[in-house]
Amino acid sequence: MAKKSKKSVGTPATAALTAAGVPFTTHSYAHDPAAPSYGEEAAEALGVAPDQVFKTLLADVDGTLTVAVVPVSGSLDLKALAASVGGKRATMADPAAAERSTGYVLGGISPLGQRKRLRTVVDASAEGRPTVCVSAGRRGLEVELSPADLVVLTGAHLAPIARG
Repeated sequence: MAKKSKKSVGTPATAALTAAGVPFTTHSYAHDPAAPSYGEEAAEALGVAPDQVFKTLLADVDGTLTVAVVPVSGSLDLKALAASVGGKRATMADPAAAERSTGYVLGGISPLGQRKRLRTVVDASAEGRPTVCVSAGRRGLEVELSPADLVVLTGAHLAPIARG
């Protein structure tokens, strides 16, 4: 069962949200290291639809690390991501490079409060939703906020980058 909290839980992501004065809710749950999908585990633990929980993925687009935020119910379309940032080719980023650049561990990478601000694209399906959930910076901790606030705080743009 997930626990809700309005308080900051002490990750760089929640610190960034607090500093920006953005309303958000944290949700914590007992993470199972054997879970096959961190995102689907989060959706189930929070009792929300998988298309409301978004995963944060890092890709290398023409040599530049790029953050993609897509629903856990789908997958990242690398060609669409590359096109959305004016690139030619995208591949998934090296996991060590993703961790080093963001300051987070895999399965807990948040699009918020990253060590180095990276170019970010949020899937267009987030638009129009009252809220979305993204990692709050560690496994077993999600943050719920408006998609508009997510876009503003990450400097992202919206584009159709997910495959259903």
